[in-house]
Amino acid sequence: FFQKTLTAIKTWFTLFGWSKGQNPISIPHSLRSDVCKVQMTVSQDKVFTRNLGKDKSFCEMLFYLYGESLPGIAACQSLPPDPVERMLQLHWQHSALLSFLKSQGAYLPHVMPEFLLEPEDYKIWIKAKTELKVGGVKSSDIFSHKNAFVLEDSTFEAMSKRAWTDVLLQIYKVFVLPRVSSRSRTDPSCLESMENMPRIKPELLSSNIYSPYERTILTWLNKHYEKNRKIVWKDCQKGGVPPRRWIVNFDRDLLDSLVLAAQVAAYCPYLIATHFVRMYTNPRTRQQVLHNSLILVKAMRAVSLNIDIKV
Repeated sequence: FFQKTLTAIKTWFTLFGWSKGQNPISIPHSLRSDVCKVQMTVSQDKVFTRNLGKDKSFCEMLFYLYGESLPGIAACQSLPPDPVERMLQLHWQHSALLSFLKSQGAYLPHVMPEFLLEPEDYKIWIKAKTELKVGGVKSSDIFSHKNAFVLEDSTFEAMSKRAWTDVLLQIYKVFVLPRVSSRSRTDPSCLESMENMPRIKPELLSSNIYSPYERTILTWLNKHYEKNRKIVWKDCQKGGVPPRRWIVNFDRDLLDSLVLAAQVAAYCPYLIATHFVRMYTNPRTRQQVLHNSLILVKAMRAVSLNIDIKV
């Protein structure tokens, strides 16, 4: 499950996380190395500055998705060459990012700033933390976490991958999902067919699973499916018009591809005759479900909606 989640979020950010086309990422390796990082080869008497206008970095992605600068994260950052000072500055930057995401509604209580560091910087963090503790020096805020963990190398890599994955998921939640608008025009043609269907409640506390934005998308799915099912499959020879359904989740209710096909048909009706009319409207076997998925993916590719979805 986690591997599928990792693959999905990596694909989305690779395709849509950047202002100037695609930029392949790996989690956590490219993200950790791209966080405005100082090069180790810089001499001790110089300060390395990374220009985000030339190099695609994690910071650039944040600016693009949020739409403006984030508190505590500069577009062009100078980092000190001293390893400890550099680590402290990066740790502070990660802390600022996590605090800002939490203020926007992100849920990241399990992610510590040190989990987002490079392994080398994490070792420096452990050493500095240990020296402060043993030496009896008054700890700074960076080492005052009650739940500070010291992890072995392999455990740290697993924790870092999980932390970066969850950070990206929460960035999507607080920066991308809020773009969904609940404003809609009343369509007289679908009022009659929708009047007897249960409504998706938009209230904040009506679901402990989906956010208001996700429930808005569910409403959109219900509207187009109910409006288009009789149009898309009126001439279907493989089951006729599919039955009415109430779409309340993003997994089970989408498995047979009919709901997604109805959404695509709403915007690309010319695909009905060439693709969607050949779908099974009441699939009973895995082969029939696979058949529907093949048609849906072919239809998406036909309109250049190439988002790397596997059948």
